[in-house]
Amino acid sequence: MTSAQTDPTFYRSAADAAAAPGEELAYVVAFDRAAQRHDAMTVVDVDPRSAGYGSVVGWTDVPSVGDELHHFGWNACSSALKHEGHDMAGLARRYLLVPGLRSSNIHVLDVGDDPRSPTLVRTVDGKELSARAGYSRPHTMHCGPDGVFMTCIGGPEGDDDGPGGIALLDHSTFDVLRAWETDRGSQHFHYDAWWHLNQNTLISTEWGSPSMIENGIVPELLLSNSYGHRVHFWDLAEGRNVQTVDLGAEHQMPLEVRPSHDPGATWGFIGVVVSTADLSGSIWRWFRDGDTWRMEKVISIPAEPADPGLLPPLLQGFGAVPPLITDIDLSVDDRFLYVSCWGTGELKQYDVTDPAHPREVGSVRLGGIVDRAPHPARPDLPLAGGPQMVEVSRDGRRVYFTNSLYGAWDDQFYPDGVGAWMAKLDADPAGGLTIDESFFPHGDDFRGLRVHQIRLQGGDASSDSYCYR
Repeated sequence: MTSAQTDPTFYRSAADAAAAPGEELAYVVAFDRAAQRHDAMTVVDVDPRSAGYGSVVGWTDVPSVGDELHHFGWNACSSALKHEGHDMAGLARRYLLVPGLRSSNIHVLDVGDDPRSPTLVRTVDGKELSARAGYSRPHTMHCGPDGVFMTCIGGPEGDDDGPGGIALLDHSTFDVLRAWETDRGSQHFHYDAWWHLNQNTLISTEWGSPSMIENGIVPELLLSNSYGHRVHFWDLAEGRNVQTVDLGAEHQMPLEVRPSHDPGATWGFIGVVVSTADLSGSIWRWFRDGDTWRMEKVISIPAEPADPGLLPPLLQGFGAVPPLITDIDLSVDDRFLYVSCWGTGELKQYDVTDPAHPREVGSVRLGGIVDRAPHPARPDLPLAGGPQMVEVSRDGRRVYFTNSLYGAWDDQFYPDGVGAWMAKLDADPAGGLTIDESFFPHGDDFRGLRVHQIRLQGGDASSDSYCYR
């Protein structure tokens, strides 16, 4: 049960989250690809009533260089309400845990006292992560009822390509507690993980070992279908792998895990970057069938023919631009699925009221390998990169995204540079997207750094798990 001490941004239900006051700030990580300057957490004003709307209003450097800040998240969220009697005294959505994908350091930033001025309060050294959990290259996190689940790409120091997995951190002290898994079965590669809390089920996906990703995509490995192509289902309480589903070797790199926000649901979506059969990207739905978890492809997005002379060397032999589905996000009301096609520069919106039969209802284009579509605010400025990390407001009316994927992969697909930019879309409740022409932080606004993941003040569509209907 909630109490007077409970953080008001711990929402009992998805409906409560959507009805709460909207975000006024967005936290956006920025990194230096050259690893010569400090990476940073930036704070962007997203309040249209503010004179600073669409500008960077806060900046906090991390102390080291070469981290490549990537994905990050909250120390605690609505999932803390899962267990009646759970000790929440003093627990709040106050700290951002910000891993360095290359350094394995985890920086803890306090945004409680002044949300516009994050303060570094601790750095968990990569050696501590390795020693206590046996992992490196922390990638994605979700705040659970018993702590922070930190997914990691790599094994321990000295065996970086060893099995990746999930490290469990205390959400108050930030100490690394242990590896979460007790029986991983055949799982080796790791990427993302999220769960159905009320179904005692965690779902995880696969990317590749550090040596397969850190210097860019390895064409020989991709064409030999050597990257991840499986989805794993786990007993959440026990950390035990109970089922693995192979999507087929040609479906390379199932990445983001987006479960329904309905705590009684047993379905969700996963995006697959590329098919080596035809360069298409795809969206798969998982669902429970009796005692078995099943996967089915529900969306296929084809590659687009292109002049080889306009393509980077990696793609010239194909004469086509793959969509490259690198992120997806599901609105809190479970109605709309957003799909980032980083290669073609398109963000697609699907009505998933019937999750087995999505319908495309909206689309915008910015950037893209060939199109370089400009933002309406700067029609004179061709954009590199494309919609990548996407985040949706809790009420579903606003969609934000940034343009960088991962340093070495940026360089392969956009060899002339990706720059840095962030965009906001207004989402029609009936379907459809419109670019907000007054919101376009870019270039020098981010001091020459590249920008990646976004988190919204008070939570967003990919932050929280809800425990009640």
